Amino acid sequence: MKQYDYLVVGAGLFGAVFAQQAKEKGKKVLVIDKRPHIAGNIYTKKVEGIDVHEYGAHIFHTNDRDVWKYITQFIEFNRFTNSPVANYHGELYSLPFNMYTFNKMWGVVTPEEAINKIEEQKKAANTTTATNLEEQAISLVGIDIYEKLIKGYTEKQWGRPCTELPAFIIKRLPVRLTFDNNYFNALYQGIPVGGYTKLVKNLLAGIEVRLNVDYLQAKEEYDALAEKVVYTGPIDAYFDYRLGTLEYRSVRFENELLDIPNFQGNAAVNYTDRETPWTRIIEHKWFTFGKDENGNDLAKTVISREYSSEWKQGDEPYYPVNDEKNTALYEQYKELSSHETNILFGGRLGEYKYYDMDKVIESALKKADELLG
Repeated sequence: MKQYDYLVVGAGLFGAVFAQQAKEKGKKVLVIDKRPHIAGNIYTKKVEGIDVHEYGAHIFHTNDRDVWKYITQFIEFNRFTNSPVANYHGELYSLPFNMYTFNKMWGVVTPEEAINKIEEQKKAANTTTATNLEEQAISLVGIDIYEKLIKGYTEKQWGRPCTELPAFIIKRLPVRLTFDNNYFNALYQGIPVGGYTKLVKNLLAGIEVRLNVDYLQAKEEYDALAEKVVYTGPIDAYFDYRLGTLEYRSVRFENELLDIPNFQGNAAVNYTDRETPWTRIIEHKWFTFGKDENGNDLAKTVISREYSSEWKQGDEPYYPVNDEKNTALYEQYKELSSHETNILFGGRLGEYKYYDMDKVIESALKKADELLG
């Protein structure tokens, strides 16, 4: 009999939820991670009392009551609502596109005036069949919104002109004819009080965790310790890239601690012109209304400039590129994984899927239920 029932590779959200469920069912669990910290890409660290989102902004939101009921057992969430602002050469617009946006753009006041203006611009574009992203976006919202709020931002994100990007990237652009600037249309949303690392720490309470451990470099040693493995790393890396490398979109961050109480007055400001090199600036203290977890005002602020960058093997994988080529390659790896015994592949990297956090939790709970009963 082996020392552990489950070896969980990866101390991110999927791994932590699965481990918590296994422990609750009386299983002995070991969690390992190659990073020096738990929580994966939702890791937050304290800087001057501010919870800094080390790998980019994460805002929890869900319509799933069961997921919300589950996760709020482990930490309290605040009432943060995601209301980003777009900065186009110093002009500020409300996002997502809503009546505040249209009023600033055209001076319209009523929903009828806004829809007439959009329709007028769509008609002027005279696009019947969109052959690229630019034509597709203009056909959906007209030239003004495209030029000021979509074009530059998208070109920075993808690293190429909108005329060279396929139309299918933008299937639809939500247009709200209300003064509602809540980015997520979700029943529940917020930020964990004390940060996401605290949430994951609470999930892993009473479970053995070893950090700075590269599973793939010591696979035989760690496989020998447990009856079953839950692997949340990149599925192609597990198979030593034998069928080829799956691609990701990547981002990088420049963090700066400023000795001022307020830099931009909002958690997220998108820079939608092409000339500004970063895509957005995150000011972390506004995820918690400028206060620490004890309700004290924060004297300083931390900002993160976010840049899109071309991903290469070895870079931090962020967003799977779910195009035809990569999806077909993942399906081949998935087939390969079906022949493995005593291992479950899960999470964003293990399943090569862009998951919101609530979907990661839902998936982990479902897989745990299937395996643990």
